Amino acid sequence: MEDQKSAAPDLGILHDYEYQIDLEGDNALAYVIEFAGASKKILELGAGAGMQTQFLAKDKRNDVVAVEINPASVEKLKKYTDRVYSLDLNAPGWTQALSAEGRFDAIVSADVLEHLYDPWAAIAEMIKLLNDEGEIIVSLPYIGNGAILGLLYDDDFDYREDGLLDKTHIRFFALKNIEALHRKAGLTITDARFVLRRPEVTEFHARWNKLPRAVRRAFTMGPHADLYQVVTTARRSETVSTDFSLFDAAAKRCPPRKRTIMQRIAEVLLGSL
Repeated sequence: MEDQKSAAPDLGILHDYEYQIDLEGDNALAYVIEFAGASKKILELGAGAGMQTQFLAKDKRNDVVAVEINPASVEKLKKYTDRVYSLDLNAPGWTQALSAEGRFDAIVSADVLEHLYDPWAAIAEMIKLLNDEGEIIVSLPYIGNGAILGLLYDDDFDYREDGLLDKTHIRFFALKNIEALHRKAGLTITDARFVLRRPEVTEFHARWNKLPRAVRRAFTMGPHADLYQVVTTARRSETVSTDFSLFDAAAKRCPPRKRTIMQRIAEVLLGSL
């Protein structure tokens, strides 16, 4: 009998996530809402059951058009906006169905691109619906968190129902990949926010705590070991005159942990293996 844990993830699952958003907390959706602002025309992609839509539409007084593929979520979204489109973002030319809506001040893609077969094509499609001064706001899980390094050390890619290794994630991003994703589409990142979670408080904490102490120490020495999610806002490159470095911004938000004498010894020992 096949080991259920090793079976291929079912990519056909349609999630209908419902959760509360802490607008004052260190979480991606709070940062997305911050970047989106108020009193704008916004396209929200992969809007789910409307947990974010309700803030964008009601609290922030935005004119929101929502896109969602899950039929159950589509019905729930209608409580917050009467313009809901059931579209597959994996389908070529999906923006054509939205042409009557005109151009948008902001397009929100919160924890969506990692679920798509071709996120590079999807973000290029988004630009077609963006007005000249508009912004594309993206949140993505960060694959370089120390907890993920710990799983790889243990020879296991531990898919879950949600989180960094949600079993419907089919694309994975580190900082260079996020920068390249935007650059290829002709976008320049203008600002970013970073959600931090130490490996020992992620969904993989039990696995992390079983690792040898020296290994845990080594994996937390990386500059972004505590980084969990990245939220960016970007504009067409031709409209941006200043440079923004995702790495410089992350360095300010994610200062390296101070190394103890024992940690320095661990680094030397691991480096000699």
